[in-house]
Amino acid sequence: QVQLVESGGGLVQPGGSLRLSCAASGIIFSLNAMGWYRQAPGKERELVALASVDSTTYADSVKGRFTISTDNAKKMWYLQMNSLKPEDTAVYYCKALIQSVSGARDYWGQGTRVTVSS
Repeated sequence: QVQLVESGGGLVQPGGSLRLSCAASGIIFSLNAMGWYRQAPGKERELVALASVDSTTYADSVKGRFTISTDNAKKMWYLQMNSLKPEDTAVYYCKALIQSVSGARDYWGQGTRVTVSS
């Protein structure tokens, strides 16, 4: 069974930094379109950052502040978050398109909570 697990969330003051990690485990033939999403209370889940084979995409609200990086050999990816703002407060989810024994589909992590507050 393929599983994705996020870590690194927590409470941080405005202007601070956090680094989120996502680790994929299980029988994985290929790992693609590794990304990060977030959902604030009462709001829709939104794309934060996405790393594909040929491009990297960021939400306008995080450009210049957040950086996604990947380590395909370790089946891990990361979100470095700098200059955090209260509006970044949300549950952050990692996601990837994974080819496994049952075929290809998107897998989601359970979420890690980020709270930006002073």
